[in-house]
Formats: sequence, C-alpha cells, structure tokens
Amino acid sequence: MNKKGLAILMRTKVRPLSPAPNKVHKMQLSPQEGSSSQNSAPIASFDSERDFAQVRDSMQSAMLMSKTESLDAALDDFSEGYVCLSHVNRQKLLHALARDYDLNRAQVRELMKQYLDLQFPSDKAEDSGLEEEGSLSAFYRIERNLRHALKPMYEVLFECLNTHPGGLKFLSDMRADILLILNNENVSSLRALDSYLKEKLVTWLSPANLELHNITWDDPASLLEKIVAYEAVHPISNLIDLKRRLGVGRRCFGYFHPAIPGEPLIFIEVALLKDVAQTIQEVLWDDPPILERDASCALFYSISSTQPGLSGINLGKFLIKRVIDVVKKDMPNISTFATLSPIPGYMQWLLSKLASSERSGSAFRENLLEPDEETAILNASGESGTGRSGMEVMQNLLASKDHEWTNSEMLVSVLRIPLMRLCARYLLNEKKRGKALDSVANFHLQNGAMVGRLNWMSDKSEKGLHQSGGIMVNYIYSLENIEENGQSYMSGGHIQASSDVKNYVGVQCDHERGMG
Repeated sequence: MNKKGLAILMRTKVRPLSPAPNKVHKMQLSPQEGSSSQNSAPIASFDSERDFAQVRDSMQSAMLMSKTESLDAALDDFSEGYVCLSHVNRQKLLHALARDYDLNRAQVRELMKQYLDLQFPSDKAEDSGLEEEGSLSAFYRIERNLRHALKPMYEVLFECLNTHPGGLKFLSDMRADILLILNNENVSSLRALDSYLKEKLVTWLSPANLELHNITWDDPASLLEKIVAYEAVHPISNLIDLKRRLGVGRRCFGYFHPAIPGEPLIFIEVALLKDVAQTIQEVLWDDPPILERDASCALFYSISSTQPGLSGINLGKFLIKRVIDVVKKDMPNISTFATLSPIPGYMQWLLSKLASSERSGSAFRENLLEPDEETAILNASGESGTGRSGMEVMQNLLASKDHEWTNSEMLVSVLRIPLMRLCARYLLNEKKRGKALDSVANFHLQNGAMVGRLNWMSDKSEKGLHQSGGIMVNYIYSLENIEENGQSYMSGGHIQASSDVKNYVGVQCDHERGMG
C-alpha cells in the first residue's frame, strides 16, 4: 500500500460493502452528534448562561461594528463560541437571532403610511417640471428608505460572515442547524431566517463563483477522504473501489468554492461505457473497463452533496450541465448522456398503497393487480385457495425480513411484471404539488431529463431492495431537448418518457399528462 492509500485508510472509516440498514449517514447528524468525541469538552465548558450571553454579545457586536479590526475579532469570537455551544443553546441563540434581529416593522409601517399619503404627479400640461421633480423626489426617497427598512438586521451578520475567512462554511453549517430545528418546530420567524439565508447562499454560490475540478487519485488524501465520507448513493467499500472510481473509464467531478478550499460542495461520478448500463454491478465492478476511445455513453451513477446546510439549493443542475459540456468537448465520441438512478420512495409508496387498499371497503378498494398477476402471485406463493388476496400476499412478501422473496426464482419472475408496471405509474403519475413524488425523479426531470428505461433487479443490495425492490431507472439527458423538457416540467408538471416506459401504464399516462 502506498503512502496515499495508507493516509486515506487511517483518516477515513471506509464503509463495508453492504452497510447495516440502520446506519445513519454522518450528513444527517447534528454537529454535536456527528463529532461528539471532539466537541464534548468544549460543549461542557460553554454550557452556562454566562457563556451563552458572551456568544450572543459577540453576535450583536458583529452587527454593529464598522472598524475592520474590531469586526474581524467579533466575528471570530462569535463563530468560535457558536461552534462550542450545546445543541440546546445553539437552538436558543438561533431563535433569538430570528426574533430579535428581524426587520423593524414599526418603521416599515410608518414609511408605508408616508408613501400612501403622497400625491402622484399631475399629468396636466400646465404643471411645471420643478413641481413634478419635487414630487417624484419624495417618492424616490421613501422607496429607498423602504428598501433599507425591509432588510432584517441579521443581513448585516450574514454579509460580514460571507467575506470573513471560513465564514461561508460557517453560514452553511448554521443553516444546517436551522433546518434541524425546523424539522421539529414550525416557527415563522425561524422559517423567515432560513429563507433569507438560503437566498443569500444561492447568490453567493452561483455557478459563476464555483470551480469545476476533475477529482483524480493524484489529488490530496484529505480530499479523497471527503469523497469516501460523503458518497451518499453507493458507499465506497475499500481503497480498491475508490481507485477504480477515479481510474480509467471513470470520472469524478466536483464543484468547489474558493472560500471553502479542499472540500467539494457537491460531486458527481461518471462511468464511460459502450451502452447505457442496466445494473449497478456493471458500473461498480466493471474490471477491466473498456478503452475510453470505445465509449459512447457517459453514465452518471452517483451525485452527492457534502453540505446539509445547502439543502434546497440546486447545485446539481448546474453541475450536470457543466459536466456534459466538459465531457462532450474532451470526448467527441460520447453521444449519450444518461443516469443509472435509485428510486428511493417507490417501495414506501407501494407498501402504503397496498395497506390502504386492504383496509378500504370494497366500494373504495383499488385493486393494484391485474387478474392474471394476482393468480400468478397466489400460485407462486402457495397461497391459492387460502382466501387471501393477491395484494395482501404481495404486501407480506415485499415487507418480509431480509427480502426472502428474492431467493425464489418463481416469485422473482411473477413479481416482475406488476412491480415494473407500478413503478412506471409511481414515476410518471404520482405527483406532489404537480411535480414527481419521487425526489430523485423530481431532481432529474426539473434538470431536463426524460425517463428512459426501468431496469429489473438492477441493484440487489440491501438498500436497493429496501428502497425499490431492486429496480433502478435510466434518465436520459438528450442535449437538444434539455431546456424544453425542463421548462415543460417546471411550468406544467409534464414528464417526458420513452415509449417503453409509457407502455407500462398505457393510456392512463397519456391521459394524465394531457391533464397536467
């Protein structure tokens, strides 16, 4: 093992090939939970009311100071103190920031009253230009004051931190704490704080401010360590796996911001193949890979965000389009751009529908199975003649411990047709607020992709079977239609799909698409 491999191994807890289902990804943990061993002592020492007050005072000072030297010191005191606060005191501080440093509504109301009391300039020809100019001047003055009054006081803190060393990363971590609180509490002032900070982050993290980097084995071990730690779709099992993903026939691109050096905000993994892959095993265990000059397809098989505080900020959209441009320029032989994507919400939706149908009375019961599908499931499971319905048997099979149904060739065969058909329905017809119910589908569809192909038993890992019964989907990025597809989906919820996928749901899909 070379020095780099040893460094990564020592600094990174490389995941097992099949992680335990109850293992929580470190991105889902609060800062205290994710690094309790490192922070336990500081948290204990900053858990008093006096120390909380000191952090709050430094926060207020940062919003009021104008001298650069004093401001930098106040920002340092605030950010260092905040990190050492307990979870309870962080929550208390964020509530105070949202509530006590919002905009001055009394001032806004007074300015609005003054504005409404103004008389519009007369259109009469005899009115002098001086009178009109004076009247307009009053409008402009109050409008300017209104714009200033409508800015909350915490905007000053955000702006100062953004230009402070380490401040952008700190703001992202702070927003992660805000989102953690909002998961449990729906507080209007805190939601307004989050919305305002999100808008600022969107501006500061615009594509013009981001740098695209092709991550390779030659990059520092500290960077590769982060790729291992943050890979959220297909865990990296060992150093050989990592080296394969960064080697011949593979690419890994990350978006970086100059203010957060050495850490990608988001990264995407690409496989260069002859054809669009149907199983994840083809991608992860293709050894040796084909010659890159023989590749005609760039397959995106994993995209991972490293910053929980950037949730809801669609950096992936810009990353995919940028990577397509780079690959197309560097490798003219690549003509197809596609994904091999998980369907994380499918099995949860299906089990819920099956349970709901079984509970409903006969008048409201939706039979999700065709008659021949129900007969085949009952026969293959040995439940024929027991009085149980095909949907009840199917629900029990899919919810079985360790996915025992996958050990029977007959059950795998008879479940294929209904599971693929219902998966197509889930992706194309099931909506939330007019958009695809599945989060990954929504992401790619708003980026301009189309649903290209469903793949049976594409991911046989514990995670793949639990999420989607092993089914994965190829989303196709057709370069000439990306913008049109994305606009059609965003404006009307229209989902573009191949004829093969639409055939699973027949005329129902076309009818619902016409209604969208």
